[in-house]
Amino acid sequence: MRFGKGWVFRAIALSALPGIASCSGVQSALSPRGVEALRIDPLFWTSAAVGLAVTLMVVILVAAALYGPPRWRERLSGDRMLIGGGIVLPIIVLTGLFTYGLLVMQAGAVRGEQETDATVTITGKLWWWEVVYEGPDGKAVLSANELRLPVGRPVRLRLESDNVIHSFWAPQIAGKLDMIPGRTNEVVVEATEPAVSRGQCAEYCGGAHALMAFYVVAMAQAEYDAWLAREAGPAVEPVSEEAARGREIFFEHGCGACHQVRGTEARGVIGPDLTHVGSRKSLAAGMMSNDAQAFARWIVDNQHIKPENKMPPFGQFSEEELSALAAYLDSLE
Repeated sequence: MRFGKGWVFRAIALSALPGIASCSGVQSALSPRGVEALRIDPLFWTSAAVGLAVTLMVVILVAAALYGPPRWRERLSGDRMLIGGGIVLPIIVLTGLFTYGLLVMQAGAVRGEQETDATVTITGKLWWWEVVYEGPDGKAVLSANELRLPVGRPVRLRLESDNVIHSFWAPQIAGKLDMIPGRTNEVVVEATEPAVSRGQCAEYCGGAHALMAFYVVAMAQAEYDAWLAREAGPAVEPVSEEAARGREIFFEHGCGACHQVRGTEARGVIGPDLTHVGSRKSLAAGMMSNDAQAFARWIVDNQHIKPENKMPPFGQFSEEELSALAAYLDSLE
């Protein structure tokens, strides 16, 4: 079988399509929607361009050394080429990139001291995220596995861990920052447009590390204020008989020992706060859609969905009880 001269280039282009397609989406660092992410973006493209240029240069020189005229090969094997190309050039290129990186990232500037009246504390758990806002009255407002930000307003994130080292990374909003036990790291972020993006723990933290994600929801200031006011309130009362029965089952089986539902007797602190869990974008730290069917699946099969998480599976419920419990949790908006 004979191929045309362009078949190699077509094959390379086709093989690159999956990689190009993966550069978009809610967790793509190539779609910045935050002030810090916009600062990082040109640094990435500059580094990529320099890397590509160096790679092409090396490929050309290798090809010349292998297949070029004897005169070229003799020059490439000399000491000048070895010292210039192997020592001097890397020093110049890497020093230039390093200096440019310091300027772009404003190294030495303490961005955590920027003026902002909004603070959110995020604590890395095993394997989920506790998110605590400051409510309109100054009191703490607990949530989980989701960060909401007002567009155009700097927000200070206080990053902590109560177990092992985690790393907070929301690539469309900001860079990666570690969460270290016994220490509070801070970063100021600012969303530039309303959008939903996704983040991930970027430091290996144990069994379910790869399943420890979260969503970032950037909202207009008025919309954010209204949401925070609702989030600070107690849980809503069940509006259906099934949801009311589900609330009874929730307390009968001791769910409140691990989870908090504000406005009720459930005051647990082991698992995520469930006061408004039905209004979040996902369940299980970004692993499942948020609906009654997902709640039911999680209750009975959570160790298969997210191995080694701290919640035991509850297989004792009848189908009717499970449906009622899921309906109650789904109604907590």
